[in-house]
Amino acid sequence: MAKRKSLKDADNDVSMSDRRDDDSGSESDTELINVEFEWFDPQPEVDFHGLKTLLRQLFDTDAQLFDISALADLILSQPLLGSTVKVDGKETDPYAFLSVLNISEHKDKQVIKDLTKYLAQKASSNPSLAALSRLLSNTDQPPAVGLILTERLINIPSEVVPPMYSMLVEEIAWALEEKEPYSFTHYLILSKTYEEVESKLDAEESRPQKKKKKTAGSSSDRFYFHPEDEVLEKHTLCHGKFEYTHKQAEGASDAKRAFQDFGIQPAGSLMLIEGGKFDDAVKAITDYLKPPV
Repeated sequence: MAKRKSLKDADNDVSMSDRRDDDSGSESDTELINVEFEWFDPQPEVDFHGLKTLLRQLFDTDAQLFDISALADLILSQPLLGSTVKVDGKETDPYAFLSVLNISEHKDKQVIKDLTKYLAQKASSNPSLAALSRLLSNTDQPPAVGLILTERLINIPSEVVPPMYSMLVEEIAWALEEKEPYSFTHYLILSKTYEEVESKLDAEESRPQKKKKKTAGSSSDRFYFHPEDEVLEKHTLCHGKFEYTHKQAEGASDAKRAFQDFGIQPAGSLMLIEGGKFDDAVKAITDYLKPPV
């Protein structure tokens, strides 16, 4: 597939402002730091370590189950498909990435074997994911599923996401024109959710005024780390959460609570979108996450 572009969609620059009050504490005296984000094709020669960091964050405590280096190499082996987001030029580490892998095309690679088995097991553990479980269990004729992997560092604004998805749609169209294996019947998006749980620190300090742990299993208790996932969920054939195989360490929930009463208990999320509905899902993300004028 011929190279299409290096710097991606420069018209979609997004700025992030950091408000800093001066020593007087006045809210009117603030310093705004503007950060310009740029979109690049994956750079195999520079993105390997940054991509590994983001993949470990995406898989959370279950990252140890996979050869993350091999997965990063596989993503970087298709540098004309997918995006990275950077700040100081293409030679720096990515702050975010998005890519898609054809799990049927790469079915003989050990990391994809491990990942497909893992996803099938997690899908079978949740009745809400029955359609996905049936799809992945068809080993005689592996489905044409595009596995979307995407993650970003904390505090990176969600406005960087729509250009990545929009460019992915364009790149897949270009790939299909050149007979590349990216004709997908379904897209499977791996993401993360979390639940708020009662802080053990508060329990130790015997603070009865703190809120009690919310009822487990209530849909209102489940939150997405990424706001675009709330939009994608509305376009799915099926979606649901799953528990990680490796539980987080004792006290990890409190370590993630960040200035709030509750601790954070993360879990995985799977969303299956039919191929014909993917473009509409991407348009919905773009409308939902339009940068402020």
